[in-house]
Parts: sequence; structure tokens; C-alpha cells
Amino acid sequence: MNFDDRVALVTGAGSGIGKAMAVAFAKAGARVVVCDIDAATAGQVAAEIGDAAVAATADIGDDSSVAALVETAVSTYGRIDVLCNNAGIMDTMALPADIPLAQWERVLRVNLTGTFLVTHAVLPHMLRQGGGAIVNTASEAGIRGAAAGAAYTASKHGVVGLTKSVAWAYAKDGIRCNAILPGPTMTNIANGATFDPTGSARLGPVLALGERLAQPEQMADAALYLASDAASFINGAIVPVDGGWSAA
Repeated sequence: MNFDDRVALVTGAGSGIGKAMAVAFAKAGARVVVCDIDAATAGQVAAEIGDAAVAATADIGDDSSVAALVETAVSTYGRIDVLCNNAGIMDTMALPADIPLAQWERVLRVNLTGTFLVTHAVLPHMLRQGGGAIVNTASEAGIRGAAAGAAYTASKHGVVGLTKSVAWAYAKDGIRCNAILPGPTMTNIANGATFDPTGSARLGPVLALGERLAQPEQMADAALYLASDAASFINGAIVPVDGGWSAA
């Protein structure tokens, strides 16, 4: 899994799974665009990686911000070979009748529309290059109805569908698109969140099935493989990385 002379753009790369992805691609030889909405954390990760990385700040839910992000990547490195759509936010575990409309719209805007916007902006460059690899971070909630609240669940089901659509549409153009479904992982996505008590109580028994916590590096390893030449005939795959939770 050698990424020499390739460029990887990773969103949500200031911490957690995204940071682990950025580090993993750099170790494998890629030059990395470390993107996060938090400029400070993006800068810290890029500094840790060193000369093979550049930091970028973007709100992936805003199309003008995304356009500037992709322009930064292309103007800095000339191309984008790998896109890891990793940035996302959690909901409050609220059930459908209880979720505020503002929360629904924000979660869908970041998790689903944001993934689309970055993909939409990167695809023309991959088409001109003659290929590329996209790895989306979906979730166990992308294949279940009881692994998160209504907004997060809907957004990640949408990411799964978008992954398959992109894979089908561009397979003949040398562009592959796959998704990983992380189970419970040691990240800060839920830090500071206040969870809806009714939803949390209803979802508790299912969430308890995923009691084993993964390390971010385990998710990054899966993404690295799916983006690599070793996975050259894997396209449209939805890959649980959950220690067997989805098999229960």
C-alpha cells in the first residue's frame, strides 16, 4: 500500500479517525491535505506530519468553503488522488418525534450534504486525472435503525446510498468509491453532547452490543486499504469495521 506521488485530502482530520487517516496516508508516502473546521487542530496535525502535509480550514456544509478547500489542495499539490470524506457530527439520540428541526437540518447538512459537496468538487479533478479513490466514513448507523438518533441515522444511510451511486456512476472512469462503517471508536465526536433521555433509553440495548471500543488507527487502516491499489477491484463496498457488531 504505497502512496508515493499521491495526494490525499482528508476532512475532519483535526482529531479522531480523520487525524489517524491523515497520519496513515502520510506514513504510506502520500502528501496530505489536513482539513478541519477547527484551524488550530488542523494546523497541529499538519505540523505533526511535517513537510508532507498542509493544513486547510473548511466548513464542508458550505459550498463556497468547499470550493476554496479543493482549490487549496490543487494549487498546493496539483492533484487529488484520494478523498476521505470523514468529517461529521453526532445528534442527540432523539427519536423521530422528538428531534428539533434545526438539529435535523444541521446534522444532514454536515454529514450528508457536506459529503456530497466535497465529492462534487473533487470529482472533476479525478476525472481529468483519469482516476481516484474515495473513502467515505459512514457508520454502523448507516445500516441499522437503532444505533443513533433519527438525524444521524438518516444522514449515514444517505452516505451509504451516495457511496454506491458514485461507485456505479464512475466505475468506468477509474474512480472507486467505498465506505467504512465504524463501530464505537475512541473519538471526541460526542464530547460535550447532551443526549435525549428517551432516545438513549430506547437505543441502549442495541448500543450495548457494540461494547468494544476501537482505536482510530483501526479505522484508518481500513480506509488506507480501500484507497490502495491492493483494493483496485473493490468499488461500492460498504465495509463494517466494528469488531463483529453488525454480525449480531
